[in-house]
Amino acid sequence: MNTFYKKYIPYLFLLPAAVMLTVFFFIPFFQTVILSLKDFSSDIYNPVFVGFDNYKILLHSKEFYEVLFNTFLFLIMAVPTLTIIPLIVAIFINQKIKGITIYKLLIYLPVIVSIVVVAIAFKWMYAQEGILNYVLELFNFKPIGWLTDTQFAMLSVALVTIYKGIGYYMMIYLSALIGVPKDLYEASETDGANEFYKHLNVTIPHIMPTIFLVVTISSISALKVFAEIYVMTKGGPLNSTKTIVYYIYEKAFENLDLSYSSAASVILLIVILIFSVINITFFENKRYKL
Repeated sequence: MNTFYKKYIPYLFLLPAAVMLTVFFFIPFFQTVILSLKDFSSDIYNPVFVGFDNYKILLHSKEFYEVLFNTFLFLIMAVPTLTIIPLIVAIFINQKIKGITIYKLLIYLPVIVSIVVVAIAFKWMYAQEGILNYVLELFNFKPIGWLTDTQFAMLSVALVTIYKGIGYYMMIYLSALIGVPKDLYEASETDGANEFYKHLNVTIPHIMPTIFLVVTISSISALKVFAEIYVMTKGGPLNSTKTIVYYIYEKAFENLDLSYSSAASVILLIVILIFSVINITFFENKRYKL
């Protein structure tokens, strides 16, 4: 009986997670794959099986590649910043200074605020007569179309994501910094290393798995960005901020093209899985090498 419990009890603990994954991931995923193989344009109640035709149309669509380019452009803008700045903030916050808890709360506060609220607030700031252009005019600069100029729109949206995510990734780094041996810092100081080289030679090598984790999580989040685009730009101007998730939403709920949007969703899932596999490979290897 004891052997039975030892053998099967762990699976009982995993059962709730398995049920959740089945109901909210595996079943919707297979339904999406089936939808992507059909055509609903002629009759939504009696779709026609068309195989991989939707994927062929998608992969020959110029708009789809523009959307992919915008998505990876957003990723390039957001991910490096969300990897480096939270690390720097975490290193400073990890020091023994007065009122450190208050600083942590203030930095983490944007994380608990709804992304819709943050996006609306930034949209007001980015307005033609908003506070940012008001400050520019005080210094005799011309107003900028933060959300109406194709040169600035994507960057403006990325800044919202960065502002929202700094506190979250800072907390991840803080949990990793606790595990760095203090005696290594003391040895580094004995060798005459300044603060920069101390963290370069001690901190970063020891938290490298966490850095890879942050890169992957932020990359996946960047690939799935939607709320900021929906609230602030609706994919404009001239589709310059239209990312793949907003593209899927537009095709599914505005154009009612369920099969085409399902095919795009499957491709997005494949891209995200690639990032996940990269994370698992690098994270596990780095962790055990340390």
